[in-house]
Amino acid sequence: MDNMTSLKDHFLIAMPSIGDGIFAHSITYICEHNEQGAMGIVINHPLDLSLDEIFEHLEIDNIQTPHSDQILAGGPVHMDRGFVLHRNTETHWDSTISVSDQIALTTSQDILTAIAHDEGPSDSIVALGYAGWSEGQLESELADNAWLTAPADSDILFNTPIEHRAKAAAAKMGVDLALISPTAGHA
Repeated sequence: MDNMTSLKDHFLIAMPSIGDGIFAHSITYICEHNEQGAMGIVINHPLDLSLDEIFEHLEIDNIQTPHSDQILAGGPVHMDRGFVLHRNTETHWDSTISVSDQIALTTSQDILTAIAHDEGPSDSIVALGYAGWSEGQLESELADNAWLTAPADSDILFNTPIEHRAKAAAAKMGVDLALISPTAGHA
């Protein structure tokens, strides 16, 4: 990665220069970043879709309590696939990668069934799609000042309201997103 360290388990906060599309005003949690590229989940763009609607679509039965959590637009790649960011648990899900000591990413339906039956992880985010960068693409965007980076914080990820996540992550670094100019400069 040419003198760059991995941004796995970091937030990417969109700079104002990313004016439209799914990445405008976004915060992305990076799940993987290596010499082949990067993969993450946008964590602050809700869809007009609830978790209960996903359970209905997947024909998961015997749901005891309502699950009105919003589903997020995780990124423009494979928007027909579900991704669950969650706290690591002792339960083994069929298709899980550990992102950090605290956070994992699961793509198998068994975790959604467990969540529907109130047997899933204590904290989770469900998204459709993911954000992907090819080899060197993210590094190029960082050099062009498209993103701020910050170490991830599970409290922001799971306990901060969706609409406040980007602002909270920036504030933790001492940055007020409202004061950043949409025009980048290079010294």
